[in-house]
Amino acid sequence: MDYAAARKVMVDSQVRVNDVTDRTLQAALMTVPRERFCAPDQAFAAYGEVEVEIAAGRRLMQVREVSKLIQALDAREGETALAIAGPYAAAVLAAMKVSVTAQEADQSVLDVVGPALADAGVAGVVAPLGQPTGGEWDIIVSEGAVTVRPTAWLAALRVGGRLAVVERPGPNGRAVLYVKGREGVSRRELFDAAPPVLAEMTPAPAFAL
Repeated sequence: MDYAAARKVMVDSQVRVNDVTDRTLQAALMTVPRERFCAPDQAFAAYGEVEVEIAAGRRLMQVREVSKLIQALDAREGETALAIAGPYAAAVLAAMKVSVTAQEADQSVLDVVGPALADAGVAGVVAPLGQPTGGEWDIIVSEGAVTVRPTAWLAALRVGGRLAVVERPGPNGRAVLYVKGREGVSRRELFDAAPPVLAEMTPAPAFAL
């Protein structure tokens, strides 16, 4: 399979036509080998409009959605980013000259994507997704959905930092952009999306009398 040709078709048919106009982002998408972030037997599907499996039930976000999330972040060269359950997004941001760390909760996922992340200059760490590694990030992004506002992720942003994530409390979800200010956090809805929910970010059921 000609993956370089597949990447061009992907960008032309799934990215540009969905209002992703940032040329630096488009160029990054053209260079990142998406097939290396899938389970080896799923590489053939890397450039389709599907959520391709990585490992342990984790899947890549569709490129239409992840590219729109990244564009909303308005990433700038030299900024720092934490990609939580977002290995492909991590590599794309690194190609945009952002300093990126990729955090996964399951070593089996990092075993699949680790070599490609290393080649992209991205550090990989294994830690619970509800506990962001480090702190004072300029950017946090996730390819998985959350059911409630991820307050721990917001706390790990510096003032002026941005978080892009899909909030999905039910069958439907909305991509949102948070911006942390000195007096609080603003929230803006971006577009409809329904990627798989991250089990680690789902609150345990509670019973009330």
